[in-house]
Amino acid sequence: MNILLLYPEMPDTFWSMKHLMKLIGKKSSYPPLGLLTAASLLPKDWNKKLVDLNISSVSNKEIAWADYVFISAMNVQETFVKKAIKFCKKCNAKIVAGGPLFTHEYEKFPEVDHFVLNEAEITLPLFLKDLDEGNLQRIYKTDEFPDVTKSPMPLWDLVDQKKYAYAIVQYSRGCPYMCDFCDVTALFGRRPRTKSAQQIIAELNKILESNLPELILFADDNLIGNKRDLKDNLLPELIKWRENNKNAPGFATQVTVNLADDEKMMQQMIDAGFRHIFVGIESPEEESLEFCKKTQNLKRDLLNNVKKLQKFGFIVTAGFIVGFDTDKESIFDSQVKFIQESGIVIATVNVLKAPPGTELHDRLAKENRLVESFDFDENKTNIITKMTEVKLFNGYKYILDNIYKPEMVYKRAKIFLHDYGTHKTKTPIKKRISFNDIYTFLKLVIYVGILGSERKYFWKLVFETRATNNRNLDQAFFFSALIYQFKMLHNKFLLSFNEMNINKP
Repeated sequence: MNILLLYPEMPDTFWSMKHLMKLIGKKSSYPPLGLLTAASLLPKDWNKKLVDLNISSVSNKEIAWADYVFISAMNVQETFVKKAIKFCKKCNAKIVAGGPLFTHEYEKFPEVDHFVLNEAEITLPLFLKDLDEGNLQRIYKTDEFPDVTKSPMPLWDLVDQKKYAYAIVQYSRGCPYMCDFCDVTALFGRRPRTKSAQQIIAELNKILESNLPELILFADDNLIGNKRDLKDNLLPELIKWRENNKNAPGFATQVTVNLADDEKMMQQMIDAGFRHIFVGIESPEEESLEFCKKTQNLKRDLLNNVKKLQKFGFIVTAGFIVGFDTDKESIFDSQVKFIQESGIVIATVNVLKAPPGTELHDRLAKENRLVESFDFDENKTNIITKMTEVKLFNGYKYILDNIYKPEMVYKRAKIFLHDYGTHKTKTPIKKRISFNDIYTFLKLVIYVGILGSERKYFWKLVFETRATNNRNLDQAFFFSALIYQFKMLHNKFLLSFNEMNINKP
């Protein structure tokens, strides 16, 4: 049996960082972990090939070779998924689809032959059994959640990790919180299920066998969802692992802001090598946080929490949302003020969306406030909002204009570098300088420091950091690259905004 695993292209968003990837000589951010895990669940004697459309194109010959084409995708990839399906069908391919996009919206893809939905550890064996017996069904789904301690190691042999900036592992699935706009609990449940520390260590060792990535991403929706297991099992083992792997890259992950309440866990994470953390701030307004059930952000000083995390040694990336029913016109200034004062250099702002399967989607469907025929474009919404479309999107544009200009990114980076802590750790991250690092540095200097319109802020940040805090010079160069990335994406957004033809108030 020949199986082609096809991963659709990611849109050019603040998450894909395509301009930054090009600058550092990488094809994409990280490999498709879901497909690589599914590949390990397939019979070992089957022939398997992965084509990541973010890395290369797929040919008619490759499609014709396959008995089945397996496609997995997230909501933001919908447009590219449809293109991939259309191409496969022109080649008369049989398509098997799964992943978050299809789990709640498989009806939108009538061309797909079979759907293997929810988590593949349960549903893929059902598909394989029926395939063996010649009795295939169109849809395989379940209400159960698998024991991830039995999840196999991803089939890393299918990818060339050197083409990606980051490697990727997953420790847990699920989140204990019930934010009404988030589909994590609908997909993976409220009780975080965790892999064993031994599984994660084995995956990390496998990654280091073939490559030394810039960063290793823990692709958890909330790494600290199961705090006891994290503190008692995984983090102690990661600390030991790092002591034995002196040149191992640092870790990135996603957490909730209440990490700031637990200094022991913070210290453990720093010792384990976690540096980059994404936090969902969403809004500085308590009324909006309460309305969307973001309970973990309530009754706390969010700005001081962010500052505490930064001083402890974490590089905080954060997400923000506008378009809540409770938002007033003042929200746009409030968001800009919070983002700039926080020193959160990588701040992603989106208009509220209601993903299928969420409590928000169900409520708005009952209120007849959902927009039909919607794809999850970063700059659109599927909600008929309380605020008028003109006010919402002009306010959204105002935020992006004010936080993604080179001067504003520079100001946040300067604030961050001033506050960024040097919390003591027994396992500092030590990076070996490679030829590619030198080549990337030269490209950064040429394209941003010399040719870029933002070069003034590039040199200001570098020289000021060199004079006041030399130990953070590497971060200064990283943020200078982000100034370039944000400028390019902001220009793209402006074109998209003009195409939307939103009238000015």
